[in-house]
Amino acid sequence: MAFVKYHQPCPLCSSSDAVSVNEDGSAYCFSCDKRISNYTEGTEGEVKHNIKEFKVQQTNAVNDIEGEFVALTDRGISLATAKKYNVKAVTDSNGDITKHFYPYCVASEVASYKIREAGKHFTWRGNSQGTGLFGQSTFRESGKFITIVEGECDAMAAYELLGSKWPVVSIKSGAAGAARDVKNSIEFLEKFDCVVINFDNDKQGIKAAKEVARLLTPGKAKILTLPDDFKDANDMLKAKRTQSYVDAWWSAKLYTPSGVLNISEQKEKFNNREQRESIPYPWEGLNKKLYGLRRGELVTLTGGTGLGKSSITRELEHWLINNSKDNVGIIALEEDWRRTVDGILSIEANARLYVDQEREKFSEEELGTFFDNVYSGKNKDRVWIHSHFGITDIDEIFSKLRFLIVGCSCKWIVVDHLHMLVSSMVDGDERRAIDNIMTRLRSIVEETGAGLILVSHLRRVDGNRGHENGVSVSLSHLRGSQSIAQLSDCVIALERDQQSEDPLEANTTHMRVLKSRYTGDVGMASHLLYDRETGRLSETFLDDDAEVLL
Repeated sequence: MAFVKYHQPCPLCSSSDAVSVNEDGSAYCFSCDKRISNYTEGTEGEVKHNIKEFKVQQTNAVNDIEGEFVALTDRGISLATAKKYNVKAVTDSNGDITKHFYPYCVASEVASYKIREAGKHFTWRGNSQGTGLFGQSTFRESGKFITIVEGECDAMAAYELLGSKWPVVSIKSGAAGAARDVKNSIEFLEKFDCVVINFDNDKQGIKAAKEVARLLTPGKAKILTLPDDFKDANDMLKAKRTQSYVDAWWSAKLYTPSGVLNISEQKEKFNNREQRESIPYPWEGLNKKLYGLRRGELVTLTGGTGLGKSSITRELEHWLINNSKDNVGIIALEEDWRRTVDGILSIEANARLYVDQEREKFSEEELGTFFDNVYSGKNKDRVWIHSHFGITDIDEIFSKLRFLIVGCSCKWIVVDHLHMLVSSMVDGDERRAIDNIMTRLRSIVEETGAGLILVSHLRRVDGNRGHENGVSVSLSHLRGSQSIAQLSDCVIALERDQQSEDPLEANTTHMRVLKSRYTGDVGMASHLLYDRETGRLSETFLDDDAEVLL
């Protein structure tokens, strides 16, 4: 059969030149092992096709083949190499090669020949079932190095490029059958110290190389990447790029599964890594331990009931708005959005605007100025607040959270609080619900790089004293699940003795760092004194006798 086209792109596997096309429009891809009928190229480069499974034609017996040992001049391969691999060829009256005969063996005996004609048209003579790799019987069954390639001519080419020093074999049926062919010869390959995989430099070849590497003993497989966009070893031989191939072969990278890195190769990334963007906390003591708030981290703020979580959250929200240029998103599940707005404005005004009697002390103009300072001007379109108080559907809440980050470009998110999310889940298993929620929150942080501040509650402690009596908090006090501590980058606990007869002690909140993945520095950090007139928290410091210094 005459071939009018060859080296065409494959519409199935995206190979750039693996398709040969016949006069009748039928075609075959040597990369993905598929026959294509009605291969036609439209005016816009569109390829129309029907797909059929392709099985290479085989005859029943191996007869004496025609041909002789000659240099395979059409592929740039020497006579010596052709003899080494026992490959004969047929020439026409003009001396042009018309056929190659590639022997495949079982136990060193030729069982079949793969016959290559013009245009990459292949047939088989004999039974190829149970045969090994091309070239397998040519080399002794052990050694330091062996190379696997995709095609017979590539095997001979690579052998010549390597100075005929190291064995090179080929899979039988292209990238699509690579894993199957290697499995059938795995015992042979495992006897070599190192297996260099040099498949075609295309999508299918790269994929097949990784599949084959996974079949071999860990640490044995290396994957060779050809330089200068060469497709295969035969192309490099014809281009006389021997040294380039040798250099690439010796530089082949040890195959490592995804996620496993050879650190010696990561110096450039180490030196040029992106600095993690951060802003300081509003309190000096906390900064000394944590070195600020960083995007891409999940910070959990926890404390007992009535210990000032809401006040500290408002301080942080106001601080983020005024000390970063990033958009800020707030999900306050226990209150209407208006109370959230009032709470943040109260920080700006140094007054409890959420209390009607306090709010009435300011004119409408003054209140408008507070609003503009926080939510307009330089902060216009930067603050986004979830407005559906009482929402119970967990998936809807996470949808809103993702929208704040992706749709509203919020780089900082405050969620108040975790256990309102838990209450929306219906299975009744709090621990399992918290595990699920924390995993989803962690995934969003990792995916988007947003900084997330999460408010969480503490479980009730055993004994006569509770958190309202100033009990020191530990990670074990986190309510519901160890996943809160495990999946948070930082955990900050609040402590305060509300019942103290000393008004100074009763109004001082202590901030204890329970976990810091970034610094590892934990312990008491800051002491915040609550001003009942303004509703503000100001940092104080302790002397050696643990007395509050004003």
